Amino acid sequence: MTNPFLEKFNTPFDSIPFSKIKDEDYEPAFHAALDEARKEIDEICNNPNEPDFKNTVEALETSGEKLNIVSAAFFNLLHAETNDNMQRTAQTVSPLLSEFSNDVRLNPVLFQRVKSVYENKEKFDLNPEQLRLLEKSYRNFSRNGANLPDDKKEKLREIDKQLSKLSLDFSQNVLTETNDFELHLTDENDLAGLPDFVIEQAAHEAESREKTGWIFTLQAPSYIPFMTYADNRELRKTLSLAYGKRAFQDNEHNNEEIVKSISKLRLERAQLLGYKTHADFVLEERMAKSPKTVKDFLNDLLSKSKHFGERDVTELKEFAKNADCLDDLQKWDHAYYAEKLKKQKFNFSEEELKPYFSLEKVIDGIFMTAQKLYGLKFKERNDIDKYHEDVKVYEILNRDGRHQGLFYADFFPRKGKKAGAWMTEFRGQSNVDGNMKRPHISIVCNFTKPGKDKPSLLTFNEVTTLFHEFGHSLHGMLADTEYENLSGTNVYYDFVELPSQFMENFCYEREVLELFAHHYQTGEIIPQQLIEKVRKAANYMEGYQTVRQLSFGLLDMAWHGEEKLAVNSVSEYEQKVFDRTDLYPSVAGNNMSVSFSHIFSGGYSSGYYSYKWSEVLDADAFAYFKEAGIFNPEVSDKFRHLLESGGSVDPMELYEKFRGRKPDNSALLKRAGFVEG
Repeated sequence: MTNPFLEKFNTPFDSIPFSKIKDEDYEPAFHAALDEARKEIDEICNNPNEPDFKNTVEALETSGEKLNIVSAAFFNLLHAETNDNMQRTAQTVSPLLSEFSNDVRLNPVLFQRVKSVYENKEKFDLNPEQLRLLEKSYRNFSRNGANLPDDKKEKLREIDKQLSKLSLDFSQNVLTETNDFELHLTDENDLAGLPDFVIEQAAHEAESREKTGWIFTLQAPSYIPFMTYADNRELRKTLSLAYGKRAFQDNEHNNEEIVKSISKLRLERAQLLGYKTHADFVLEERMAKSPKTVKDFLNDLLSKSKHFGERDVTELKEFAKNADCLDDLQKWDHAYYAEKLKKQKFNFSEEELKPYFSLEKVIDGIFMTAQKLYGLKFKERNDIDKYHEDVKVYEILNRDGRHQGLFYADFFPRKGKKAGAWMTEFRGQSNVDGNMKRPHISIVCNFTKPGKDKPSLLTFNEVTTLFHEFGHSLHGMLADTEYENLSGTNVYYDFVELPSQFMENFCYEREVLELFAHHYQTGEIIPQQLIEKVRKAANYMEGYQTVRQLSFGLLDMAWHGEEKLAVNSVSEYEQKVFDRTDLYPSVAGNNMSVSFSHIFSGGYSSGYYSYKWSEVLDADAFAYFKEAGIFNPEVSDKFRHLLESGGSVDPMELYEKFRGRKPDNSALLKRAGFVEG
């Protein structure tokens, strides 16, 4: 039986032939790809010629192509279309990949060749991008133990192997606990307050599970509307407590020991390499540079926002007391009363907006926005294979009609799909020796599926989520560098959120809303007065949301920015951090850390602050667009250059070239309503 990964794809643009791939193909494909990658490394090491940029650094950069393809297909589907077989395979291959990665990074011959090129770089006449790749390659070795003695190298290998498995266990425990819970209702009275679309979706969920009544889950499209609209407070509490105790229960999926182990191993690893903390290690390659800078940044914003957060909650408490004689507002009440107060203050609700945001129209609007900004066009392709029937595939065309890449869009929740929304890629962009490879980009979301009589209608928050992920996608689509490791989103983590958060700003602009915000039944463009309400409501609960976001960043730094980590109780350790930021009473039996996937399994350890850091950048950048006109071609071209450059140029240098100066936070504070003017 043939394995699709082990033969030429013969597909449009070398796209992955998903329908031909079976679960059992992955493990042998990984073994074959690893063998091939090892041979390529051996060829570099055994090259009799003196090390130079091409035969060592560039050869290393272009090695492992098949392994990259298999890994991209497998791990993207592990999050978007997983099953028991995939998870078992992940447990098997993850340690092998970690071991191979360490074999490369700790290979003394390979390191000496890279080091020789690095120390003699002046004689190779390298262009700026080649020089940046060389420096990145050298740091990748030195930051991962290449200069360590053999006994410490072995220790590092063992730590990395453990971390790889623990991270996978963490993620799977959260997914299992999320999928295992259901709130099964059979009394129609319990549905009071819920919009029709939520009830319809819950009925569909129950039907799919061969049950009567309505089923609500911990997946975002089910959980968030229930918490926002359900009148039954006890049921809101039930759902909220279930969400908060994921991976925190006395069962085999508890993540407490995993959290402690991951944080301790990361600290041990960093100190083995000569850093004070894991955060010191990570931040060396971030715009922020140091834990002190991050902590100062978070604490400064906290000092400027906490008053506004407290004011938001005080206002909500007064509203709940007057509306329902409620004296003890709790976390499970926040979204419910916040939505009611929002409707009273601004005289509109999310439900009033949703008819104007059918998913298909929003997608069209996003594509038109990309065309106005960067000249991109999107053409749906039905001849390109996909991994699920819900996925749509588009060919991206440049201004002159040339192929720019592929775009996979996967919008609806299903069993085996991780909650949330993210951008990823099945193939990166590169242009080595004129061999241009355009990227294959994907976004994965969890929006409400179309009903029998309605299209998929998005909340305004979901619209901004889609624009956010599409911003990441544009970073990948427009990539135009020589080397894949420097292209697209391969940038510092505190820079990577700039393109995504920047795109969210367009959702509030009439010029953009007119492109897609049409009533799904009447075709009417969203009324101007409704747009004005949306704009005025943009800062609603901004103080609360900012403090909440800062609390996550501070929790991340508590786990990763301390030189000594003696944690007996995960709950107590977490609460010490949240004591400064909690705007509601803490909830016994709930814990954030054990399901904080961003930092324990998602690559954001010591980097959660990046969201707020990038907000400073995105507010400052969009202020420039507003000054010149949001579709100003000159400003758009400057920002396009920033996106095209990926990580081939230092991010601060890129930003200054775009903006003409360093960023400052005045635009963010103004946008958030924390200053006058």
